Amino acid sequence: MKKISYKTRGTCSTRIDVEVEGDIVTKVTFIGGCHGNTQGVSKLAEGMKVSDVIEKLEGIDCKGRGTSCPDQLTKALKMLNKQ
Repeated sequence: MKKISYKTRGTCSTRIDVEVEGDIVTKVTFIGGCHGNTQGVSKLAEGMKVSDVIEKLEGIDCKGRGTSCPDQLTKALKMLNKQ
């Protein structure tokens, strides 16, 4: 199992804790952010292949910031894959 605690940039959430087993996202926890939305993103991502989460969520923008909580999750997953 791989784990990462990723410090977000440019979003209301400040950190994302992610666990991956093999190529499957097993747990996602956002610290901060819009609670309902981050819970929804977490539940949708859990059980999915890492590559599918990245494909679906990468590049999503929030309020013209150039990133979003879902986009930051893809960055965390990419970093985790490099470990």
